[in-house]
Amino acid sequence: MESEGLLFQAFVYLLAAVITVPIAKQLGLGSVLGYLFAGVVIGPQVLGLVGQGEGGVMHVAEFGIVMMLFLVGLELRPNLLWGLRGPIIGSGGLQLVLTTIGIAAIAVAFRMPVQVGLAIGMIFSASSTAIVLQSLSERNLLTSKAGRTAFSVLLFQDIAVIPILAILPLLAVSGSGVTTDHSGRQWQRALVILAVVLAIVAGGRFLVRPIFRYVASIRLHEIFTAASLLLVVGIALAMQKVGLSPALGTFLAGVVLAESEYRHELESDIEPFKGLLLGLFFISVGASIDLRLIAQLPLLFAGLVLGLIVVKFLLLLIVGKVSKLERSQNFTFAFALAQGGEFAFVLIAFAAQNQIFDQRVGNILVATVALSMVIAPFLFTLNDNLVQPRFSSRLPEREPDEIDEKDNPVILAGFGRFGHIIGRVLNLQGIKTTVLDLDADQVDLVRKLGLKVFYGDASRLELLRSAGAEKAKLLVLAIDDEEKSMQIIETARKHFPKLTILARAKGRDHAYRLVREGVKHIFRETLGSSLDLAATALRLLGVRAYEAQRIVKSFRHYDEKGVRELAQYSENPDELLSHVRNRILTIDELFEAERTRVRHSDTGWDPPKAE
Repeated sequence: MESEGLLFQAFVYLLAAVITVPIAKQLGLGSVLGYLFAGVVIGPQVLGLVGQGEGGVMHVAEFGIVMMLFLVGLELRPNLLWGLRGPIIGSGGLQLVLTTIGIAAIAVAFRMPVQVGLAIGMIFSASSTAIVLQSLSERNLLTSKAGRTAFSVLLFQDIAVIPILAILPLLAVSGSGVTTDHSGRQWQRALVILAVVLAIVAGGRFLVRPIFRYVASIRLHEIFTAASLLLVVGIALAMQKVGLSPALGTFLAGVVLAESEYRHELESDIEPFKGLLLGLFFISVGASIDLRLIAQLPLLFAGLVLGLIVVKFLLLLIVGKVSKLERSQNFTFAFALAQGGEFAFVLIAFAAQNQIFDQRVGNILVATVALSMVIAPFLFTLNDNLVQPRFSSRLPEREPDEIDEKDNPVILAGFGRFGHIIGRVLNLQGIKTTVLDLDADQVDLVRKLGLKVFYGDASRLELLRSAGAEKAKLLVLAIDDEEKSMQIIETARKHFPKLTILARAKGRDHAYRLVREGVKHIFRETLGSSLDLAATALRLLGVRAYEAQRIVKSFRHYDEKGVRELAQYSENPDELLSHVRNRILTIDELFEAERTRVRHSDTGWDPPKAE
């Protein structure tokens, strides 16, 4: 009977997700709101298909957050994380302090004890990691300044859960003092925590990789998947044993393995489990909302939820201002983090256990946080449809993305019909490429295809420098804007003289300009495809394959040589025309001589050495 109940519960959760999430997506509300609404519908207050606060389901669902942070860690190389230390400590710490003090002051103003106000302030300071990262990812905003700052704040919040859990018992009305004996245990616990963290770092570097190498050699995909899950579950258990956040532990493991050769396999194996478990978590949150309590006190909850969102939103705007976010990015940042978070449920239960406030207050806080999470997707929609268009109408372009790839050997400017082929070929050969594009719509479209592209103007010195131009070997210009191409070349040659430039030319005039600028590697966008078509036409007309290739290779050789020789006359149209006419006659004579020669081998594959 118990297994039947478990199967029925799984059926209900899956059915609710399959029905509501596609509807929510089609209405433009996002998947998170679909999951939350599904939980409300199947919860005990509506259809009653699942019970309220089913601990087993919620514990399993919370593991989705653990997996999500592991995958986030896999995307962050240690040097990149170290580069974020300023925003994590600065923006994250400022948000936590401002929110705690602001909400505590409001609670005290409503005649609540100071310790209760501080506890509620710390509880409400957390935002939903799952909702924020999922919503930012759906909108391709994780690499924007707002997305990076929001991620830094979320990471600080996750880390801060541990000291908050240590502080809450000190706020209890009945709790007083800590014995010296107890402080000795705290030192022991701190050493155990440090040992576990060091074990995760050392194990990820020296133990996990050989294990995955062995598992991969077996060539059984399901065993690799099992090993991936075993790694995440094992680290989560170890962190729980020492009283740390499992999500924080797995995030650390992800960072350690970010440069592993098995990073992509780990991502592809864990991603489906992460998505399902996160969906289950959101459904569980929806089912946990006490609708009867809300119905009894509708005005109270309206005030609490509205007050929480408004206060956090205003304080977050201050944090964004201090973090030097541009106004449109600052609004995105504030809307993203204005709701309550998953860890609030844990902190509320812990505070109630320590008698900081009674269970009724705890239930009210749980419902407030859950309702704020339900409203969170609407805040994103409000920002997308009403706030951001006002800024986009005033600003010609959005802020350039923060570039987190500084050591790649190739920088590719332009990822349109010409550049995307170059990028894909390099990627297939395992050559890491930093891709820049100034077309915001193109960047957003390419990101939806799962490719990594950074928005920004490659002619700006600070952007090229942040893209790693000082260390890169090649700068590939694949943009179709001739003037912008020349600006980039001027900047690159002036500030990065060791950087080899490969440039796309829209036509002969553009090629002449590139030659005059000293660019050695020039590729006219129509030349290659035109010669390919000519070779195919010759073959269809009976010319042997190697002979057709020899002919077009010879033509390319003469034509490209002509471009370089004629570039010096290109600024004088009359003089250029005269030299072009002479050049055409010379090439005609050379090919006439070539046709009269009898060839007995396929050495024609090689271009001629001399005229």
